Amino acid sequence: GKCDRMGRLWIGSLDMATAANRGNLFRVDADGSWKKMDTGFTVANGLGWSPDNKLMYFTDSMRRTIYVYDFDLHAGEISNRRALITLDASDGTPDGLTVDQDGCLWVAIWDAWRVSRFSADGEEMLRIKMPVPRPTSCCFGGENLDTLYVTSASVRLNVEALAAAPQSGSLFAIRTPGIRGLPETIFAG
Repeated sequence: GKCDRMGRLWIGSLDMATAANRGNLFRVDADGSWKKMDTGFTVANGLGWSPDNKLMYFTDSMRRTIYVYDFDLHAGEISNRRALITLDASDGTPDGLTVDQDGCLWVAIWDAWRVSRFSADGEEMLRIKMPVPRPTSCCFGGENLDTLYVTSASVRLNVEALAAAPQSGSLFAIRTPGIRGLPETIFAG
């Protein structure tokens, strides 16, 4: 889950057996009330918003697709879901994401040893090689929001894979000179 800039919490769900189309996207308001916003996902994942709050991004990892919605910040409504980025099966799986001040998406690519930066149009602009195969998510932090923090997983890696990537499960900090992130918002409730 992640909060939009009004402090509403958006949460994606999935079937624990990863049954297709059983996942949903929910919005939780400050008073604790919730609403199902969209449905038909398999492995709900990364969330983010454009700097102008007109777009919302949402990942279905099983489909290897990052969707974009039109977003109404004040109403907390989404519409017009469409695929923005779809990765080939040989290119890894999009996982968690964040958005920088230029409107570019930074995406942790599971089983691909990297984080990628995509333009707002979905074109890959940059790849940052990671010392682990399973980066899981990322966000900007630090005093100037110019450090990209990347989480990673060690789950379901065999002994050989862990020997090849002993830092799996670690948190990484990557300086991004000239690129700044957007501040994250906490829950309003």
